[in-house]
Amino acid sequence: MKNDNYILAIETSCDETAAAIVKNGSEIIANVVASQIDSHKRFGGVVPEIASRHHVEQMTVVLEEAFAQAKMTWDEIDCIAVTEGPGLVGALLIGVNTAKALAFAKQKPLVGVHHIAGHIYANRFEKEFTFPLLALVVSGGHTELILMKEHGSFEVIGETRDDAAGEAYDKVARMLDLPYPGGPQIDRLASVGKESIPFPRAWLEEDSYDFSFSGLKSSVINTIHNAKQRDQTLKKEDIAASFQASVVEVLTEKTYKAANQFAVKQVIVAGGVAANSGLREAIQRRFADTGIPVSIPPLKLCTDNAAMIAAAGTVFYQQGRRAGWDLNANPSLLLK
Repeated sequence: MKNDNYILAIETSCDETAAAIVKNGSEIIANVVASQIDSHKRFGGVVPEIASRHHVEQMTVVLEEAFAQAKMTWDEIDCIAVTEGPGLVGALLIGVNTAKALAFAKQKPLVGVHHIAGHIYANRFEKEFTFPLLALVVSGGHTELILMKEHGSFEVIGETRDDAAGEAYDKVARMLDLPYPGGPQIDRLASVGKESIPFPRAWLEEDSYDFSFSGLKSSVINTIHNAKQRDQTLKKEDIAASFQASVVEVLTEKTYKAANQFAVKQVIVAGGVAANSGLREAIQRRFADTGIPVSIPPLKLCTDNAAMIAAAGTVFYQQGRRAGWDLNANPSLLLK
């Protein structure tokens, strides 16, 4: 009797074409990612139509490479998982339709996965989940605090009211004439700069776990413009350090407050901004004396990849969830 589950996953929510094979939701057998950064860099951001075209070109390549790395055949695959949303609709469609075609041709069960659920479950490769847990999800399009009381259960207790943290990073990076993607560039500059500019912290209402970074972004832009008008020179390193300090403090303190209120047994950080060194250090330092373990994925699993989709897909597969042939890309899919 077979006890192990092998899940093939496909991820195409934005500008990474990815395929992976994962054993039992926690062991990566193969994880292939084709990046499009060089194609989008000259535009300063992701161009949806270009992203979709690249997905079409790369899909067969990454799938074949995943099977080659794993040294496995289709007969050994138990289920196909795919990101159904949220994301760029054209990009999502490539992955969803590929997964449906393969599931039909190979007669395999199909599972749709929420992109953010994938980011959360990337942490399972590092440490088994202990419930209840609190997930801080920080990426280009999302900034959320999510309470999980069991596998596959997601309760959003806080979310961004305007710009996500990653969006703010990219917009500030453009103001500083930094290359795309801007987040890593600001993190690099912040590590050598001084927190010398008193940028605001948006705490919102006392009982709120929501986030707001639009005011901070505007404050940075106004500071840069005012300095230029006065013919003053501000160091990019100091702007980056001051901006990052504001973002990191709000993210860390709201997570700390929520973790204590909900008496969680584990805190995890997920999403592309989880690769930010300032955030990783601050949140680990804040929870160091609390007895609440903090889990952050390795850098290669913070950004979009298919292994995380397979990890979440394994849980859904084991819970009996199945997608029908009407599965479609949903760019506004809610996490529930």
